[in-house]
Amino acid sequence: MRPGDNLPSIRQLAKDLKVSVITTKRAYEELEKEKLIDSVVGKGCFVSGANQDFIREQRMKRLEEKMMEIVRESQALSMSQQELLDHLKLMLEEEPT
Repeated sequence: MRPGDNLPSIRQLAKDLKVSVITTKRAYEELEKEKLIDSVVGKGCFVSGANQDFIREQRMKRLEEKMMEIVRESQALSMSQQELLDHLKLMLEEEPT
């Protein structure tokens, strides 16, 4: 979703996900607390986009987890650190930007 996108109402999302309205309300409150969404009385909730640092930090964390998976797999294959780096460089060269 992009900044400014409208989110479903709490009741609609609860119905769609088959969870309680209270759970959905708490989730929206947490998102608002983290400044990921903005709530406008009478209009609804919208994607904020104001907390780009937090979003980037979360994405970096997921990337690091994936990279650790790759490191573990390369160790299971008895690859040296240099072999892993060479393979990564090769893949980066092949991937169009």
